[in-house]
Amino acid sequence: MTISEALTQLKAFARIDGAIVAALWTASFVATLLSPTSAIGSTLALATPFVVGARTISFRDHALDGVISVRRGAAHAWFTVAYASILFAVVQYAYFRFFDHGSFAAMITEAGKTLTLAYKAQGMDTKTLTESIDMLAGLTPIQYALLFMSQNLCVGTLLCLPIALVCRRSVPRRPKRNHRFNP
Repeated sequence: MTISEALTQLKAFARIDGAIVAALWTASFVATLLSPTSAIGSTLALATPFVVGARTISFRDHALDGVISVRRGAAHAWFTVAYASILFAVVQYAYFRFFDHGSFAAMITEAGKTLTLAYKAQGMDTKTLTESIDMLAGLTPIQYALLFMSQNLCVGTLLCLPIALVCRRSVPRRPKRNHRFNP
């Protein structure tokens, strides 16, 4: 297989896996919007490295005959996160543009009030916090989508190498034998 064919194959699998991760992030986002105090949304988001790792292992086992280098594993994980970030940004833009009507900004403002009270109780200055909350609450739908996309890309980039290290394998695993039929 040439380098070009290998990259094409990697990106094809990563696009499918990116759609799976984007679906996970969408479920996490919806759970957070429906119940901000629940841990379900956060738990789904924290499952991202495990899902990306499972998809990288699936790529390794189904497309590469059980062998994957750290470099190829990191590339698969990064492309998966990149495609998921782009798709999720489109989903978020659609939500903020057509369905939100200011409820996300209200949720940020409400959380900011709680944080401001905690800062005041500790005797800390709240001016910068208040300005930051006001700035976040005033973002446009495209700015929200790009903000989350850049965050997902940064965190995903940091996670790619550890995922690749866990998923690498230099020797293919031997297939299991069924001992009932083989004496």
